[in-house]
Amino acid sequence: MRITQREAARQLMSFDVILLGAVICLASIGLIMVLSASGIMAEKVYGDKYALFWKQVLFMVAGGVVLTIAARANMEFFYRHTYLWILLAAGLLLMTVFSPFATTAGGASRWLRIGPFSVQPLEAAKIALVFYLSYFFANKQDLVKTFSVGFLPPIIVTGSLCFLLLLQPDFGGAVFLAGLLFLMCLVGGTRIIFLGSAIILALVSAALLVVNSPYRFRRVFSFLDPFQDAQNSGYQLVQSLYGLGSGGWVGQGLGEGKQKLFFLPEAHNDFIMSVLGEELGFVGVSLIIILLGVVLWRTLAISIRQASMHDRITAFGMGAIVIVGGILNMGVVLGAIPPKGVPMPFLSYGGSHLLAAFFCTGVLLNLSRKVKA
Repeated sequence: MRITQREAARQLMSFDVILLGAVICLASIGLIMVLSASGIMAEKVYGDKYALFWKQVLFMVAGGVVLTIAARANMEFFYRHTYLWILLAAGLLLMTVFSPFATTAGGASRWLRIGPFSVQPLEAAKIALVFYLSYFFANKQDLVKTFSVGFLPPIIVTGSLCFLLLLQPDFGGAVFLAGLLFLMCLVGGTRIIFLGSAIILALVSAALLVVNSPYRFRRVFSFLDPFQDAQNSGYQLVQSLYGLGSGGWVGQGLGEGKQKLFFLPEAHNDFIMSVLGEELGFVGVSLIIILLGVVLWRTLAISIRQASMHDRITAFGMGAIVIVGGILNMGVVLGAIPPKGVPMPFLSYGGSHLLAAFFCTGVLLNLSRKVKA
């Protein structure tokens, strides 16, 4: 049956407004919280308490452009250059270790300095990996149950990216990519026995990396009892828990938090949820969780209703980048998992993760126009 021009235009313009609304709400709350959490630090470093806020506004505008482009682009362009994206991501990760553009902070070289801005290649690696895995599983369905063809290639590609991350070192980034691989293998049809074996191997490897690094060992296990070393390895988590605990049901009021007054390191970055919990309380934290739940709901709805296996897995992977990031960040802030340096999507200060989150949303909106009835 032929589709009329009007029907084609309607399909082109239709997109998931619920997903877009949830993302706009998250980004708006994030902008307000960056303004609240970064003022003291910005005034000390830049002499202007709005300096980081205006940078975040710039990142938001750029993110809106990225979302629009991703939402209107021809998906075949992304699919056709799958291996190019992987090579570019690997090249950027290599540059963080072996190039003069690399910048070091906290003993790790995870950023590339480009003019006045720093770029974190990990965010590009997440997206490139999703494109590769969705392409792989969509085109290898007849061999996905085999080890040599259906399982080994994605393990090698993901393992190579993880190895480059460990050179930085970025243990948390490697864990994130491994988590993406597991989830996409699960929906891609990989045999459970292969996944189970890979998990055991990954856990053994992670344990060896932790045991052989005293710093990493202290950091990983400090979350079990952070108050035992509250002035050193457990300091950040202790201050985070103080902030969340003092927020109560409705918080102390926007802008009235105390932990951002140089008590809580990275208050406007990875631990912005602690500031939000202190100032907006249980109600504010619950709102963020609900909005992330909406993103998860719409991701699954868009993914399930795709006619193409390639589109289906791509939608799932793009949503997984946002949701896994949110879960890991909340886990760290609440002391449920070891610290990993994962920003809260749409809320934490910074450009790289924000642009990546908007790109993932744009791809989801793009695919939402193609859902089958």
